[in-house]
Amino acid sequence: QVQLVESGGGLAQAGGSLRLSCAASGSRFSIYTMAWYRQAPGKQRELVASIAPGGRTDYADSVKGRFSISRDDAKSTVYLQMNSLKPEDTAAYYCYARLVVSTSVYYWGQGTQVTVSS
Repeated sequence: QVQLVESGGGLAQAGGSLRLSCAASGSRFSIYTMAWYRQAPGKQRELVASIAPGGRTDYADSVKGRFSISRDDAKSTVYLQMNSLKPEDTAAYYCYARLVVSTSVYYWGQGTQVTVSS
C-alpha cells in the first residue's frame, strides 16, 4: 500500500557528505514512523536512524553526531543527512516505514548504495 523510493546514494570520500531521500506514496505519511537501515555485504541489516511522526529521533551509536534524520510530511519524504562519512558507512541504505499503531504494517524501499572511499 506504501511505496518507498530512495535516492541520493553514490560515492563519497571519507569526511564527505551525502543526503539520502526517501519519497513515500500510497498512504498517509504522517502516521508512519520512518527509518533508515543499512546493510553491508556479509553483514545483517542494522538500524541507522528513525524518526517518529512527532519528530522524535533515534540514532545508532555509530552514526550519532554525524547523521541526521528528518522528515517533511508535506512532501511525504524522509531524509538522511550523512556528514563526516567513514569507509565503514559503506552499505546499501534502505528506507523503512511502519504504521505507528501496528507492528505488522511496514514497508521497505529498494535500497540505495552508499560507498565511502578513503
